[in-house]
Amino acid sequence: MEVKAKIKRILKLLAISAKMDLVWLLRDTKYALTGIASDMISNLSTVSAVYLIALRFNGIGGLNTDEILFMMSYSTITTGLFIMFGSGNNIHISRIIGRGQLEHLFMQPLSLKMQLFTNGFCPFTGGGNFLVGCIMLIISVRRLSLSITLGWLLSLIIYILATMTIIVARSYLVSTAAFYAPVAAEEISMTAIDGTWLLSTFPLSGMPAFLQVSLLTILPEGLMAWFPSLCLLGKTPLHFSKYYPLAFALILSLITSYIFRKGMNYYVKKGSNRYVPYGFRR
Repeated sequence: MEVKAKIKRILKLLAISAKMDLVWLLRDTKYALTGIASDMISNLSTVSAVYLIALRFNGIGGLNTDEILFMMSYSTITTGLFIMFGSGNNIHISRIIGRGQLEHLFMQPLSLKMQLFTNGFCPFTGGGNFLVGCIMLIISVRRLSLSITLGWLLSLIIYILATMTIIVARSYLVSTAAFYAPVAAEEISMTAIDGTWLLSTFPLSGMPAFLQVSLLTILPEGLMAWFPSLCLLGKTPLHFSKYYPLAFALILSLITSYIFRKGMNYYVKKGSNRYVPYGFRR
């Protein structure tokens, strides 16, 4: 009963966030549409550059143009989900911590986890990239003549969830620094995630094995689109297990949870030094 109550509450909060997002779209349609278009153009310019390279050279690293398109669609879907659920700095948590705004969440009659999960939900103004990614996915699947089964669709959803978990866990892991150095680390999450987007959209096929392994272990950029896309295409690289992204997401989440809790304990004891006595932020 308690789990059902929490799920209902989360769905209610998501509905409220979606309603507020729709209100903004209807109230300031011109500005909202400009924001939607800019997000879509920015993402499409990144993925189209890789796709045009594949067209020019008839593939990249053994992947043909249709397989590259499939990878780009996966990348666009994850980008779209990030924008759709993370517009309230709830994924870029270092900004909230660094600006001394975490106390604002403590004052609300909701758990911190529930607020962070639902705070940035904007399906109307932030769902453009997700929709484009789904369209690209359908086109690439048709061009590749993939056999779509229920198991394949479940695998797609699980891989996408694992990718999003890695993105969020990595963001929270580096954001822990903002507990100890709020001024210096306020934008550390933005830096880490922007670096991920730039590298993760390029296929690692054809690169030296030591680079591929490094980008699947030390830095998880290869798990953002390349590795899960190949798994879904039945071409799991480097003799890795197809369950590797799930294991990596689980391990990274556990490490992040432990380190982030330690940072929270420090923050609760020390507080934030970003505000002077008369209210202005340093």
